[in-house]
Amino acid sequence: MATQDSTGHDRKMIAISSGKGGVGKSTVTANIAVAMAEAGLRVGIVDADIYGPSIPGMLGIAADAKPAMTPDQKVVPSEAFGVKVISMAMLSPDDEPAILRGPMVGKYLRMFVQQVDWGALDVLLLDLPPGTGDIQLTLAQAFPLTGAVVVSTPQDVSLKIARRGLRMMEQVNVPILGVVENMSGFTCPSCGEVTHIFHQGGGERIAEDIGVPFLGSVPLDPDVVESGDAGTPLVTAAPDSPAAAAYRQIAETLSGGKITTRGISTPFIWTLTDGSGKPDPSAPTPGGAANLLVALDQSDIGFALTWADGHEQHLTPLDLRLACCCAACRDEITGADLLDASSVPLDIGLTRIWSIGNYALGLAFSDGHSTGIYTFKALREIQGTELEDV
Repeated sequence: MATQDSTGHDRKMIAISSGKGGVGKSTVTANIAVAMAEAGLRVGIVDADIYGPSIPGMLGIAADAKPAMTPDQKVVPSEAFGVKVISMAMLSPDDEPAILRGPMVGKYLRMFVQQVDWGALDVLLLDLPPGTGDIQLTLAQAFPLTGAVVVSTPQDVSLKIARRGLRMMEQVNVPILGVVENMSGFTCPSCGEVTHIFHQGGGERIAEDIGVPFLGSVPLDPDVVESGDAGTPLVTAAPDSPAAAAYRQIAETLSGGKITTRGISTPFIWTLTDGSGKPDPSAPTPGGAANLLVALDQSDIGFALTWADGHEQHLTPLDLRLACCCAACRDEITGADLLDASSVPLDIGLTRIWSIGNYALGLAFSDGHSTGIYTFKALREIQGTELEDV
């Protein structure tokens, strides 16, 4: 799925993630971004690791390079090697920690994507912190990500944690674009013999097990560390090295193919009172996913939801209101209903519907309730009227 930037230009928004730290995720991000830029693409990086930003240093951006503001109060990103960058490292002194609670982290992430003067971009890479926590969930909910790339080393422990990261992205309907195996074998600079220090082929096996593409292996190279510390990515500092070739191949794969989820057009905010903002539909496809929403429309009884596998589901606003799973309507621990069904008006209506990432809808009702998150999986399971393909 490609989103549009402020200029109306289609761009891919790709998250680079890892299950654990120390696997070289930021190094992979910096190098594939520069490789894309060298291939002629317009590329940006959001350094989404708020607590441990490292992208500016890897691209040689000075720690005191404070961003300027445009007349319309947008942040001007720094630029190096043809790549635009925004990072927390540009907003605070180099040795000052970012002491922020979750809501403030979310605020900065939204600012980095929405309030930066990116201009026309082909690809915006989001360098995520390791793990499956608040930052990953915030980005998945707030922005329609084209997909995610998971970086791992060949070690069994790293691969097991990477699998959790893959499953987390799947649960929020972020397409997995592929797995990168970093630090895959060490090539002796003297004799050329390859030594597989951390085992061999683990990244390819986990990609095959889960059914996602394997994007490639990046070998260990001392020049990766030296070039990163010097602020010059390896694809520029040692363009003929095996690692640089691997980075360029991964960049070509990510930027060259057409990536689409075939889902409903997002982001959107559909106001039912005047009909504005209604999302553009997609068509069901043979073998489509059961929990991927491709169309949303009003019907005689309420709303018709069409899923990628061709099923059409009809739900009333009352069905949807009674199925709310927010903390005010259902106990988060026991799952017991807290909502008194008799208190909900039979003629309740919907006033707004909006997208939450690629995996859920937000609904506002005429009784003022608007705090529920309706995942596509939960919507599909609501007992309404289902019509088979015709």
